[in-house]
Amino acid sequence: MKFLLLIGGAVGFAIGLVFSWLEQGSWPSSLWHGCLAAYASSWLLVWWGKAWQKSLHQAWQERQNLSGPLISRSPASKPTKA
Repeated sequence: MKFLLLIGGAVGFAIGLVFSWLEQGSWPSSLWHGCLAAYASSWLLVWWGKAWQKSLHQAWQERQNLSGPLISRSPASKPTKA
């Protein structure tokens, strides 16, 4: 999770800084936009990472529950001879 937080922050900061700079914003304004974008993107990436981890855990649990025999091994009821 920390890795996703760092990656999200770095990418968000770069995106916010570049877009604000392209808008001909002042440096303090560009820095502020970069910080806000870093916060928002890191929060979003951590949320997505937790959702992804939860989904993988559920899939793993389902696979563990299906690891048993799929066909019943009990003998089938045979008609008795009269």
